[in-house]
Amino acid sequence: MTDILTILRDNWVLLLIGQYPNGPLGGLAITLILSVVGLALAFPVSLLLAIARVSPIAMLRVPATIVVYVVRSVPLIMFIFWVYFFAPLLIGRTVSGFTTMLVTLVIYQAAYLAEVIRAGIEGLPKGQIEASRALGMSYLQTTVKIVLPQALYNMLPAMVSQFVSTIKETSLGYVISVNELTFAANQVNSTLLTKPFPVFILLAMIYFALCFLLTRYARYLERHIASKRAGSLRTMPAKPAPAAAPV
Repeated sequence: MTDILTILRDNWVLLLIGQYPNGPLGGLAITLILSVVGLALAFPVSLLLAIARVSPIAMLRVPATIVVYVVRSVPLIMFIFWVYFFAPLLIGRTVSGFTTMLVTLVIYQAAYLAEVIRAGIEGLPKGQIEASRALGMSYLQTTVKIVLPQALYNMLPAMVSQFVSTIKETSLGYVISVNELTFAANQVNSTLLTKPFPVFILLAMIYFALCFLLTRYARYLERHIASKRAGSLRTMPAKPAPAAAPV
């Protein structure tokens, strides 16, 4: 434990922000930036994929289903290598490790988030959709005004959990020299040479603390949404009793 505290005391700046401001930003800061920006850019893509997945139009539903199934069936490390080697060939210039990792996370997380949103859409009572269509709303109006607001709200805990997964997946950026938290920890290990176990135990503790807090927050959101649902159900007016049939 003494070694871990000593390593943390001597290297906390490198683990937190890398060599910034005298060098590139790195460490935990890059891990969080990759996770937040990656998930934010993946969200609109996942929204379109989810809508296409539940669409009654086969020309939209089938390609979206194929994309989601293919992406979810391939390991993330393979996507990292594909983007790393093929992106420079496509655009004709080199791509940084950060950009490669960001593009990979957007593609990968879009497929997983699409399934989260699709589950939220399909979990809504069918009666709401039928009622909105009976009131004259189009399919698009029903989706945008009735379905999506409820589905996204209900899926907030699952989205936070997806954010936790994204944080852990950024550690794979180490293989293409992205200066994130795992890369910074390996730099510390290369400097010390004789203390790999304390360094990587410290790395695991940082990931655990971050992911544990976010998981607890997801659990809090889940309870909050469940209590709001229960409250709204309790406040719903009781159905009037049917009138007695005349004798």
